[in-house]
Amino acid sequence: MKKKLTLKEILSFCIIAIVAIAASSYFILFFKPKNSLELYQSISFAKDFEEAQKLSLTGYERNFKKEDFDYISKPETVAKSVNQFTLFEFEDRTYLILTSPGKSKLKVLAVEELPEEIRSYFLEFSDSIDE
Repeated sequence: MKKKLTLKEILSFCIIAIVAIAASSYFILFFKPKNSLELYQSISFAKDFEEAQKLSLTGYERNFKKEDFDYISKPETVAKSVNQFTLFEFEDRTYLILTSPGKSKLKVLAVEELPEEIRSYFLEFSDSIDE
């Protein structure tokens, strides 16, 4: 015989589901960097390499080395600027777009078509990441 759920059980389930969704949303919104400026701050203020490496997308951790973290997080190392770039790759061209870091909405600051040798570098780089 099937047991009918009581209103209290349904309400309890809904509250647990809402809390779980809210907690994960809060974590995504407030504990993950949203732009290059927040990423720089998260890396430079991380307690250790493992904490900073957690900022890497799963599967790409090998692209962020301990030597890089050590250099970025040294107190005497200060970034001269923090830039945010996007690559748009098409069949025969690649565009590099400089966008505004640390803004809630991205603003395009510059657009350049990459020369073939630089485009080739990024294509090789992205191919090595996919392997």
